[in-house]
Amino acid sequence: MEGLTRQIGRFAAEFELSAVPDASLEGAQTGIADCIGVMLAGSKEPAPNIIQRTCIDVDAERGAPVVPSRRWLAPADAALVNGVSAHVLDYDDVALAGHPSTVLTPAILAQGWASGSSGRDMLAAYIAGYETWALLDDLEPGHFHDLGFHPTAVLGTIATAVACAYLQRLTVEQATHAVALSASLAAGLVGNFGSMTKSLHAGRAAQSGVLAATLAKAGYTASVDAMEHRTGFMRTHSPSREPDLAERDHRLGREWRMPGYGVNVKRYPICYATHRAIDAVLALRAAESVAADAVAEVRVLTGETQRLMLRNRAPQTGLEAKFSMEFPMASALLAGRVGLRELTDEFVTRADVQELMSRVNVTTTKELAKDWDQPFAPVDEVTFVMKDGRELKADPVTRPKGSWQRRLTQDELREKFVDCAQDVLGDGTGALFDQLSNLKTLGSVRELDLFSTALA
Repeated sequence: MEGLTRQIGRFAAEFELSAVPDASLEGAQTGIADCIGVMLAGSKEPAPNIIQRTCIDVDAERGAPVVPSRRWLAPADAALVNGVSAHVLDYDDVALAGHPSTVLTPAILAQGWASGSSGRDMLAAYIAGYETWALLDDLEPGHFHDLGFHPTAVLGTIATAVACAYLQRLTVEQATHAVALSASLAAGLVGNFGSMTKSLHAGRAAQSGVLAATLAKAGYTASVDAMEHRTGFMRTHSPSREPDLAERDHRLGREWRMPGYGVNVKRYPICYATHRAIDAVLALRAAESVAADAVAEVRVLTGETQRLMLRNRAPQTGLEAKFSMEFPMASALLAGRVGLRELTDEFVTRADVQELMSRVNVTTTKELAKDWDQPFAPVDEVTFVMKDGRELKADPVTRPKGSWQRRLTQDELREKFVDCAQDVLGDGTGALFDQLSNLKTLGSVRELDLFSTALA
């Protein structure tokens, strides 16, 4: 029986798109399109531009483009910069207790550009990476966040190596080494949430996946049991200290996890751990016509692990506010929305926002949802304690709007994409969304209007 590392390598080398369920194709196409829109919006932020300044230009024949600048970098470095852009706003989609699209898509764009990959190749690479991530997450009964590891950074690195191994058409042996290499490159700490470094987690995972596949193709080797060895990835990164490493056929490419877990598209550019509570506040505010100045206290019941992620109690910047429960409660109640316009330093530091944040009281439960891949409580609950003594309770929220179980319509997906990309692409925004919504017909990554418009 082949070990876990080699089974993943074989899956990457022998992946067949023809065997993939329609739901997986839908999820991959949604994830890629949504990520590219968010990436374009994030490209204007300081973090990716600082990263860009540290990178060395190469000629177009050897490089891949940084979106939306006119710069050409080595494919791994292009994946790094674009990965930071994709994650810096925290507007990218969510699944598997992390952000699969924000690492897979930048790497697939960069490696796909270098390899001349088709739209079908992009979909296949995404699904191969996603399925690998899902398997590894299933094999670990604990939650990576609890040990301080960011799943996007650690599992994302290995998933991206699989995606790039597929795009580079590695042999089984080469792909196995790429997986093993990526296991030593996987890193990222929850302790850096609420800072620029969180978005670097995504960029480095994308970069490392490209690098691992490229090195393996060039003949670089690693231990072919690096995943399952007693000092390998699965045990050293295990929150439970009891990963499921029983020898067996993991049936990669024959049993599919993506139709069940899917892709959860974000409606708010803020940590996903807040989204159910935001939905609850907005619904209660609208139903009861609540004015912020009539509320004495906002009570939130959420999960203990969610609270661990939301470390900033009194944020002073837009970036800090992305990892706060207090801020989105105040923003939703005051402004009736939590969008890009609210996630600014100016809005966060407004006196009325700061004062209302001080009236948000968060309590937690250790209970976890049993039917979700997020380490969240079964529901999030919100109560407004009014100044006249009344208590108004929102309906508990199990899944936020935009989740795989409550999917956005195609029109809603387009609306978010245009909102993110319009300032960068202008008139080309709609055409790009149409291309991304029909990736199976795209002849080459290089045909995407994303590049011809942004790099013109």
